This record gives sequence, C-alpha cells and structure tokens, in this order.
Amino acid sequence: MQPWTETPIEYLKGVGPQRGELFRKELGIATFNDLLHHFPFRYVDRSHFHAVKDAVEEGLAVQLKGTLTGIKQVGQKQGKRLTAVLSDGTGSIELVWFKGLKWLLQLLREGVVYVVYGKVSVFKGRPNIAHPELESEESWQVGGVTGLQPVYSTTEKAAAKGLHSRAIGKLTKVLVNQPGMHLPETLSAELVAWLGGMPRAQAFHQLHAPADAQQLAVATRRQKFEELFFIQLELIRQKKLVQERVEGQCFDRVGELLNRFYKEHLPFEPTNAQKRVVKEVRRDLGSGRQMNRLVQGDVGSGKTLVALLSMLIALDNGRQAALMAPTEILAQQHFATISAMLKDMPVEVRLLTGSTKAAERRSLLTALRSGHIHILIGTHALLEDAVLFHDLGLVVIDEQHRFGVAQRARLWAKNTVPPHVLVMTATPIPRTLAMTLYGDLDVSVIDELPPGRKPVKTVHRFDSARNAVFAFLEDEIRKGRQVYVVYPLIEESEKSDLKDLTDGFEAITRRFPLPHYAVSIVHGRMDQATKDIEMARFKKGETSILVATTVIEVGVDVPNASVMVIENAERFGLSQLHQLRGRVGRGAEQSFCILMTGDKLGAEARERIGTMVRTNDGFEIAEADLRLRGPGDLMGTQQSGLPQLHLADLVHDVELLQQARAAAIRITDSDPELRDPVHAPIARAMEERMKDKAVWGRIS
Repeated sequence: MQPWTETPIEYLKGVGPQRGELFRKELGIATFNDLLHHFPFRYVDRSHFHAVKDAVEEGLAVQLKGTLTGIKQVGQKQGKRLTAVLSDGTGSIELVWFKGLKWLLQLLREGVVYVVYGKVSVFKGRPNIAHPELESEESWQVGGVTGLQPVYSTTEKAAAKGLHSRAIGKLTKVLVNQPGMHLPETLSAELVAWLGGMPRAQAFHQLHAPADAQQLAVATRRQKFEELFFIQLELIRQKKLVQERVEGQCFDRVGELLNRFYKEHLPFEPTNAQKRVVKEVRRDLGSGRQMNRLVQGDVGSGKTLVALLSMLIALDNGRQAALMAPTEILAQQHFATISAMLKDMPVEVRLLTGSTKAAERRSLLTALRSGHIHILIGTHALLEDAVLFHDLGLVVIDEQHRFGVAQRARLWAKNTVPPHVLVMTATPIPRTLAMTLYGDLDVSVIDELPPGRKPVKTVHRFDSARNAVFAFLEDEIRKGRQVYVVYPLIEESEKSDLKDLTDGFEAITRRFPLPHYAVSIVHGRMDQATKDIEMARFKKGETSILVATTVIEVGVDVPNASVMVIENAERFGLSQLHQLRGRVGRGAEQSFCILMTGDKLGAEARERIGTMVRTNDGFEIAEADLRLRGPGDLMGTQQSGLPQLHLADLVHDVELLQQARAAAIRITDSDPELRDPVHAPIARAMEERMKDKAVWGRIS
C-alpha cells in the first residue's frame, strides 16, 4: 500500500489536475511529501493592518484592508499593465500588475473589500504596490489568521495563476490539518526529548502553521537536526562498513623503491605537514583495511609528492598504482612531474588520455595487463573497460569533486581485492562541507607551504589604471619574468566572452609588440595540438605573456611566471580566483596577482575582491565562498553528490551539524545494526532513505 506521504498532490483538497500540473512544473512538487518539505523561507506578522495613509515609505512591507475601485488596463505592448485603487477611509493607494492581466481581470471585483500585502514602491512621488498578494476579506477570514504567517517561495508564473505564497500556505494548512495525516516518528525517544519533546507530525504542523515563535523555534531545530543527523548516520555507517567488512590489501613493507627515492632523488626536504600525512597514509595501507583518505592541501602545498610516496609503497608491495586527473593538461602535468622525479629509478610510468594514439594504446594496455607498467597516469580514459591492470593496489584521484561517484566505482572495480583510495583536492573545503560531503572518509590536511615559497601579493586595480598595470608588466618582463593574463570565458559558446579574449589579445600585442615581446594565446575552442604548442612555447620561455581562459586554472606549472592578471575578476567565484592565483608563486621570486575590474562593483563582488587581497589562506577563502555562494554553488551539486537540505544551512548551523554527527557516532558505536528497539524509528527511516539508493559508501 502506498504511504500517505506519496499521495499525488492533485488529490489534496483545493488542488485538482490543473493546479497539480502547475505545482509539478513550476515548483517541483508532485506529492504530499514534497509539499510538506516546501518549507516557508520566512514568517511575517500578518495580524496587524496598516492604515493606507501610513503606506508611504519605499520598501516597507504593509498589510492593508480596503475597497477596490478603478480597475483598468493601461498602456500598450511591453508597457501594458493593470491598475486598481485601494481605499480604506484614511487614504488611497494604487495597486499595479504587469503579468497575468487576463486572469486578474476575471478575478478582481470593484466595490469588494480586499486584504492586500506587499512592498511599497514610490513612482514619480506617489506610493504604489506592485504585484501585491490579494484576497477578498471573506476568503481571508475563512483561511484563519495567526500572528506568524509563513512566506513560501514560488515563481512568477505560478503566482500569476493564483499559486502565490498565501495560496500555498492555505493548501499546506489543509494538508497538515488532515485527519488522515500520518507521519511516523524518525528519531528515538531520547533524541526527541533532547530536541524539546516535539513529535515529528507536530513539528511539521508548527513549521507550516506556527502557534507562536517559541514553538516554531523548537520545530525548526528538530527538523534541521533530523536532516543533518540522517546524512551523518549514513556516512558514518558506510565508513564503518568499509572498515569492518571490505577486505583491504595489506602493504606491510616499506622497501627499496621508497627508501632509495627518499635518500637519493627527493628534490627537497618534505614539510612537517607532508611527513605527517605520509605517516597517516602508511598506517592506513598497513592496517589490512581498505584506505579511503582525503588529502586537502592548498595550491602548491606538495600533494603530488605525498601521492608519489604513497604509490611507491604500493610498488614496494608488488602492486601497481594509478593516478586519475580531471583534465588532459593536469594529467600531462602529473606525468611530466612524476616521470622527472623517477627518471633514474626502475619504475615504468605511462600516460593514457583520450589523445593517446591507437598503436601506443594497444602496447600500453598489453604492458599494463602483464604488470610491466608500474604507475599509470591518465584522465577518464582509465575508466574504459579495456584498461585492465595486473594487480592494482592504489588509486589516487586528483581534484576529486570533478568526478562522479559512479566513475570512481568503475576504477574501484578493476581489481579482485579493492584498491586503496587516496583522494586529493587543492580546493580547500570548509569544515562543515567536508563533514557533510566526505564524512565517510578519513581527512588529512597539508597546512604548510614548502620553505622558500613567498606568499603572492594580491592587488585590486580598476580599468582606469590599465596603463600603470601595463608599465608594471613591462618591468617584470624586463627582469626576465613571465605573465599570465586570464579572461573569464565561462561558456565556450559565449560570443561576447570570446570577443573579450580576442580584443584583449590584440590590445596586449599592440602594447607588447614583436620583436621585443612574444605573446601566446590559449582557449577552449582551440584544438588540443595547437593548445599544447602554445603552452610549450610559454613553458620554454619563448613567449613572455600567455593570454588565456580558465583552461589554465589547474595543471600549468611555470616557476618563472611571476604575475597573474585576472581580467573582469568580479565575474569569477572566490574558489576559482584562488586556484588561478596558485599558478604563480611557484618560484623563488616575489609573485603578484592583479585583479582587474570595472569601476562599478556590487556588494558581493567587492567582498570577494577584498577577501582575495586580504588573505592567501585557502581555507579562509573557502569559508567566505561558502558564506557568499552557498554549498550547492560552491561544490556543484551534480558532481559532488551534495545532499539536498530543505531547512538546515551548512553556513549557519555548524553547531547543530556537530551535534548531529556526535549523535550519529554514538548510536553507530553502541548499535551498528540499529537492532535495539529504542532505535526502531531510526532504523525504519534509514530503510526508507536507502530504498532507492545505490550503496556507494564503499567507494569513497
């Protein structure tokens, strides 16, 4: 039998087929459960009415009651609008609508008393309310009025067809007041009591029809906790499952290859942070359990060396290793770096990408199957069915948030006994996000830069200072340095962006002409071979300036490049600005990042630019990015697998997240299978949640 919550939305009294279709298309609400979880985004006190004569302040939200007169349609084509006048004895105010005119003309009645809610605008010195919520007084009384009225998100199209916030509120109230409303408890009695003693059904009722602010606060805390608790419980149980049930290869030898490399070929003394992380990896690899470890480290902190030392441990134990990167440029960079580090050692390192020629690919795959290739570096090409290892012991995944879970699963399945997994990211992840996304992984942080690295000096310059910036670039090039100039080609199809890039390239070649200067250009519309030629020229120092799009965000390592100019910097997110800045500061010389913007900046853009100028700390930048953009935008929900949160907020609910995680750990430790009768509600809720999910926890 279908649960009550899965009842199609059109079966709710007052909805029907037409509104049901509108709910689905505009708001993504298909069932009773969807409507229950369409929580108000704020609450307003609607028990108080303003006098019309007081509705004069721009931006003031007012509730008015008065008689509607003078309903008329004015203007032509784009300027067409509907106006009416609301009067209450103290004065009159104009109401105006620009959309849904035909529907409104049929709905509105002259001489009828209406309740109106909206924000006051002032046009030519006269106050008006555009697109107000409006309902006849008679209907308003039937709907019932409480002090706190929920405000729901909707769309212009839905609102124009009558599905505005007030209408959604009335329908939700019908739903939560249904005699047949059945919401089984999801938390243990102990947790319910700790959260204020409010049962689940009552919490939903209070969230949609609050009796008062105090009960609303209890209901909100309970619901937020529940959302965070089940995410943490799922992650922690998956982690425990891996540790207890998934057989892991035991690398108990630290042998000839690692010791020889460490003594004879290590390019520099590792930082204490690198040594600490390698120790954590060695402990995992020798434990007999499968390793699932995330290594976070800022740009230039030395994650590649940690990955190489980990791979050498696998090789010393007779296994192969693989490193997968999200782009061909980054895979080639890793291949060049690791090959150079191992050039005098008996280790066969090969590269496999989409560009690998057919004949070379055939011989590579044969050598891989026979075990003659020890380390394979590549892109998504590593996932192909034809790529078979002799004995894969360790998989390193770089910039992990760019890969979907299913893709990682295919790599994971390439060995009878699952390989160890080391995940690396140069995108510092805020603590709350790491707990939510990677709660099933062990986390290591490389929080030191190698000695001799000078922090990049970052400055903000407006377009009006361009001549001074060009003069500075001239000085740096005269000293033998090289310069990146990056443009925000966000989508390869955006013609205006391509024009910005080509116009910028022309302006730079005019200002820095041959034969004294040479300028390269790289962007996503160029074929790979041309891109490689231009990049190679810049790396060799044949060109002093590289004009590029964000294709150079990761994977380009030119120690001689000391200046990064980012054009239209206000169009980039903080995380991306930080990644781009990380392309310089790789040599011993002082490096600079110049953020160029237009003269007019919005408040958020000003804060982003100010953050970049103030700090080089990737974790501080990530926290600021999370605060400004939210978790979905920051990680990209599609690839990161970020769970959907209806009410909880990873920015503001840090303490509640920590409490939810602590409760999940406590319950998992005492009752891993959730068999204790006191945990029966949690077990039922988990079963419901996992019903339609593939269990990816063993993959990382």
